[in-house]
Amino acid sequence: MSERADVWMVIPVFNEGQVIAEVVREARRTFPNIVCVDDGSRDNSASEIHAAGAHLVRHPVNLGQGAALQTGIEYARAQPGAEYFVTFDADGQHQVEDVLRMLHRLRTEEIDIVVGTRFGKSADTSHIPWLKRFVLRTVVLLSPRTRRLGLSDAHNGLRAFNRKVAWDINIRLNGMGHASELVHMMDVHRWRVAEEPVTILYTAYSMSKGQSLFNGVNIVWDSVLKTGPRR
Repeated sequence: MSERADVWMVIPVFNEGQVIAEVVREARRTFPNIVCVDDGSRDNSASEIHAAGAHLVRHPVNLGQGAALQTGIEYARAQPGAEYFVTFDADGQHQVEDVLRMLHRLRTEEIDIVVGTRFGKSADTSHIPWLKRFVLRTVVLLSPRTRRLGLSDAHNGLRAFNRKVAWDINIRLNGMGHASELVHMMDVHRWRVAEEPVTILYTAYSMSKGQSLFNGVNIVWDSVLKTGPRR
Protein backbone atom coordinates (compact mmCIF):
# COMPACT_ATOMS: atom_id res chain seq x y z
CA MET A 1 0.00 0.00 0.00
CA SER A 2 2.79 2.44 0.87
CA GLU A 3 4.28 1.85 -2.58
CA ARG A 4 1.07 3.24 -4.09
CA ALA A 5 0.58 6.20 -1.78
CA ASP A 6 1.37 8.51 -4.73
CA VAL A 7 -1.61 7.13 -6.72
CA TRP A 8 -5.10 8.63 -6.60
CA MET A 9 -8.10 6.82 -8.07
CA VAL A 10 -11.03 8.95 -9.26
CA ILE A 11 -14.47 7.31 -9.47
CA PRO A 12 -17.49 9.22 -10.85
CA VAL A 13 -20.70 7.94 -9.26
CA PHE A 14 -24.37 8.35 -10.18
CA ASN A 15 -26.97 6.11 -8.52
CA GLU A 16 -24.55 3.23 -7.90
CA GLY A 17 -25.63 2.51 -4.31
CA GLN A 18 -26.05 -1.21 -5.02
CA VAL A 19 -22.40 -1.80 -5.89
CA ILE A 20 -20.20 1.20 -5.10
CA ALA A 21 -19.21 0.09 -1.58
CA GLU A 22 -17.95 -3.24 -2.89
CA VAL A 23 -16.11 -1.54 -5.76
CA VAL A 24 -14.39 0.87 -3.36
CA ARG A 25 -13.50 -1.76 -0.78
CA GLU A 26 -11.98 -4.02 -3.42
CA ALA A 27 -9.93 -1.18 -4.91
CA ARG A 28 -8.78 0.06 -1.48
CA ARG A 29 -7.10 -3.28 -0.81
CA THR A 30 -4.52 -2.07 -3.35
CA PHE A 31 -4.95 1.70 -3.56
CA PRO A 32 -5.39 3.65 -0.32
CA ASN A 33 -6.29 6.95 -2.01
CA ILE A 34 -9.68 6.98 -3.69
CA VAL A 35 -12.01 9.92 -4.27
CA CYS A 36 -15.59 9.30 -5.38
CA VAL A 37 -17.61 12.13 -6.87
CA ASP A 38 -21.29 11.60 -6.14
CA ASP A 39 -22.83 13.32 -9.15
CA GLY A 40 -26.25 14.22 -7.73
CA SER A 41 -27.28 10.63 -6.96
CA ARG A 42 -30.86 10.07 -5.77
CA ASP A 43 -30.04 6.83 -3.94
CA ASN A 44 -27.73 5.91 -1.05
CA SER A 45 -24.50 6.19 -3.06
CA ALA A 46 -23.02 8.88 -0.78
CA SER A 47 -23.53 6.93 2.44
CA GLU A 48 -22.13 3.76 0.82
CA ILE A 49 -19.04 5.65 -0.36
CA HIS A 50 -18.49 7.09 3.09
CA ALA A 51 -18.90 3.69 4.76
CA ALA A 52 -16.38 2.13 2.34
CA GLY A 53 -13.69 4.63 3.37
CA ALA A 54 -13.21 6.69 0.20
CA HIS A 55 -12.95 10.47 0.03
CA LEU A 56 -16.35 11.86 -0.95
CA VAL A 57 -17.10 14.96 -3.02
CA ARG A 58 -20.71 15.71 -3.92
CA HIS A 59 -22.44 17.56 -6.75
CA PRO A 60 -25.85 18.84 -5.55
CA VAL A 61 -27.34 18.01 -8.96
CA ASN A 62 -26.43 15.58 -11.71
CA LEU A 63 -23.99 17.29 -14.08
CA GLY A 64 -22.70 14.31 -16.07
CA GLN A 65 -19.71 12.00 -16.05
CA GLY A 66 -17.35 14.52 -17.63
CA ALA A 67 -18.07 17.06 -14.91
CA ALA A 68 -17.68 14.42 -12.19
CA LEU A 69 -14.31 13.39 -13.56
CA GLN A 70 -13.08 16.98 -13.71
CA THR A 71 -14.15 17.55 -10.11
CA GLY A 72 -12.45 14.36 -8.97
CA ILE A 73 -9.21 15.08 -10.85
CA GLU A 74 -9.06 18.61 -9.42
CA TYR A 75 -9.53 17.20 -5.91
CA ALA A 76 -6.92 14.47 -6.41
CA ARG A 77 -4.24 16.62 -8.01
CA ALA A 78 -4.41 19.04 -5.05
CA GLN A 79 -3.48 16.29 -2.57
CA PRO A 80 0.09 16.23 -1.21
CA GLY A 81 2.28 13.62 -2.87
CA ALA A 82 -0.13 12.86 -5.71
CA GLU A 83 1.87 11.83 -8.79
CA TYR A 84 -0.27 9.28 -10.66
CA PHE A 85 -4.00 9.27 -11.33
CA VAL A 86 -6.52 6.65 -12.43
CA THR A 87 -10.09 7.08 -13.67
CA PHE A 88 -12.18 4.07 -12.72
CA ASP A 89 -15.85 3.23 -13.31
CA ALA A 90 -18.26 2.76 -10.39
CA ASP A 91 -20.22 -0.23 -11.68
CA GLY A 92 -17.65 -2.98 -11.10
CA GLN A 93 -16.55 -3.44 -14.71
CA HIS A 94 -12.88 -2.48 -14.24
CA GLN A 95 -10.17 -4.69 -12.76
CA VAL A 96 -7.47 -3.65 -10.30
CA GLU A 97 -4.98 -5.97 -12.03
CA ASP A 98 -5.31 -3.92 -15.20
CA VAL A 99 -4.64 -0.72 -13.26
CA LEU A 100 -1.43 -2.18 -11.81
CA ARG A 101 -0.11 -2.96 -15.30
CA MET A 102 -0.98 0.50 -16.55
CA LEU A 103 0.74 2.18 -13.62
CA HIS A 104 3.83 0.01 -14.07
CA ARG A 105 4.09 1.26 -17.64
CA LEU A 106 3.75 4.87 -16.49
CA ARG A 107 6.56 4.40 -13.99
CA THR A 108 8.94 2.54 -16.32
CA GLU A 109 8.23 3.81 -19.83
CA GLU A 110 8.26 7.26 -21.44
CA ILE A 111 4.48 7.56 -21.34
CA ASP A 112 2.20 10.30 -19.99
CA ILE A 113 -1.16 8.53 -20.26
CA VAL A 114 -2.27 4.91 -20.73
CA VAL A 115 -5.78 4.24 -22.04
CA GLY A 116 -7.47 0.89 -21.60
CA THR A 117 -8.77 -0.88 -24.70
CA ARG A 118 -11.30 -3.67 -25.18
CA PHE A 119 -10.19 -4.10 -28.79
CA GLY A 120 -6.65 -5.47 -28.69
CA LYS A 121 -5.43 -7.46 -31.66
CA SER A 122 -6.32 -10.82 -30.11
CA ALA A 123 -9.24 -9.61 -27.96
CA ASP A 124 -12.51 -11.55 -27.89
CA THR A 125 -15.21 -8.89 -28.18
CA SER A 126 -18.17 -11.26 -28.42
CA HIS A 127 -19.15 -10.56 -24.79
CA ILE A 128 -19.48 -6.82 -25.42
CA PRO A 129 -23.12 -5.79 -26.05
CA TRP A 130 -23.62 -5.24 -29.78
CA LEU A 131 -24.86 -1.66 -29.43
CA LYS A 132 -21.85 -0.71 -27.33
CA ARG A 133 -19.50 -2.27 -29.92
CA PHE A 134 -21.28 -0.36 -32.68
CA VAL A 135 -21.11 2.99 -30.87
CA LEU A 136 -17.45 2.59 -29.89
CA ARG A 137 -16.39 1.50 -33.36
CA THR A 138 -18.38 4.35 -34.94
CA VAL A 139 -16.69 6.96 -32.75
CA VAL A 140 -13.25 5.68 -33.81
CA LEU A 141 -14.28 5.47 -37.47
CA LEU A 142 -15.50 9.07 -37.52
CA SER A 143 -12.56 10.53 -35.58
CA PRO A 144 -9.34 11.01 -37.58
CA ARG A 145 -7.61 12.26 -34.43
CA THR A 146 -8.41 9.07 -32.52
CA ARG A 147 -7.01 6.94 -35.32
CA ARG A 148 -3.94 9.15 -35.67
CA LEU A 149 -3.14 8.64 -31.99
CA GLY A 150 -3.47 4.89 -32.46
CA LEU A 151 -6.46 4.54 -30.12
CA SER A 152 -9.03 1.82 -30.64
CA ASP A 153 -11.28 2.41 -27.60
CA ALA A 154 -11.45 6.11 -26.78
CA HIS A 155 -14.55 5.64 -24.60
CA ASN A 156 -12.93 3.24 -22.17
CA GLY A 157 -13.29 4.84 -18.75
CA LEU A 158 -10.14 3.17 -17.42
CA ARG A 159 -7.17 5.52 -17.80
CA ALA A 160 -3.94 6.12 -15.91
CA PHE A 161 -1.86 9.27 -16.26
CA ASN A 162 0.89 11.28 -14.64
CA ARG A 163 0.85 14.61 -12.83
CA LYS A 164 1.61 16.63 -15.97
CA VAL A 165 -1.55 15.31 -17.62
CA ALA A 166 -3.64 15.80 -14.47
CA TRP A 167 -2.75 19.49 -14.34
CA ASP A 168 -3.41 19.98 -18.08
CA ILE A 169 -6.84 18.32 -18.04
CA ASN A 170 -9.76 20.74 -18.33
CA ILE A 171 -12.93 18.87 -19.29
CA ARG A 172 -15.69 21.11 -20.63
CA LEU A 173 -18.11 18.53 -22.03
CA ASN A 174 -20.12 17.37 -19.03
CA GLY A 175 -21.64 14.31 -20.71
CA MET A 176 -20.12 11.21 -22.31
CA GLY A 177 -18.50 13.34 -25.02
CA HIS A 178 -15.73 14.10 -22.52
CA ALA A 179 -13.88 11.01 -23.78
CA SER A 180 -13.38 12.50 -27.23
CA GLU A 181 -12.52 15.82 -25.62
CA LEU A 182 -9.72 14.00 -23.77
CA VAL A 183 -8.51 12.62 -27.10
CA HIS A 184 -8.41 16.21 -28.36
CA MET A 185 -6.27 17.18 -25.34
CA MET A 186 -3.90 14.26 -25.96
CA ASP A 187 -3.29 15.61 -29.44
CA VAL A 188 -3.06 19.31 -28.58
CA HIS A 189 -0.84 18.87 -25.52
CA ARG A 190 1.27 16.21 -27.25
CA TRP A 191 0.97 13.80 -24.35
CA ARG A 192 2.81 10.54 -24.89
CA VAL A 193 -0.04 8.06 -25.29
CA ALA A 194 -0.23 4.26 -25.09
CA GLU A 195 -3.01 1.67 -25.02
CA GLU A 196 -3.21 -1.30 -22.67
CA PRO A 197 -5.54 -4.28 -23.28
CA VAL A 198 -7.93 -4.58 -20.33
CA THR A 199 -10.70 -6.91 -19.27
CA ILE A 200 -14.18 -5.45 -18.81
CA LEU A 201 -16.41 -7.51 -16.54
CA TYR A 202 -19.95 -7.22 -17.87
CA THR A 203 -22.09 -8.25 -14.90
CA ALA A 204 -25.86 -8.61 -14.85
CA TYR A 205 -25.96 -5.32 -12.97
CA SER A 206 -23.81 -3.34 -15.39
CA MET A 207 -25.56 -4.79 -18.44
CA SER A 208 -28.96 -3.98 -16.96
CA LYS A 209 -27.90 -0.33 -17.03
CA GLY A 210 -26.80 -0.92 -20.64
CA GLN A 211 -26.21 1.56 -23.45
CA SER A 212 -29.58 2.60 -24.85
CA LEU A 213 -29.88 3.61 -28.48
CA PHE A 214 -30.70 7.17 -27.40
CA ASN A 215 -27.57 7.41 -25.27
CA GLY A 216 -25.54 5.84 -28.05
CA VAL A 217 -26.64 8.55 -30.47
CA ASN A 218 -25.80 11.19 -27.85
CA ILE A 219 -22.29 9.78 -27.46
CA VAL A 220 -21.68 9.95 -31.21
CA TRP A 221 -23.11 13.49 -31.30
CA ASP A 222 -21.05 14.76 -28.36
CA SER A 223 -17.91 12.88 -29.37
CA VAL A 224 -17.76 13.50 -33.09
CA LEU A 225 -20.01 16.34 -34.19
CA LYS A 226 -19.13 18.68 -31.30
CA THR A 227 -15.40 18.00 -31.37
CA GLY A 228 -14.98 17.00 -34.99
CA PRO A 229 -13.87 20.33 -36.50
CA ARG A 230 -10.90 20.56 -34.12
CA ARG A 231 -8.49 18.26 -35.98
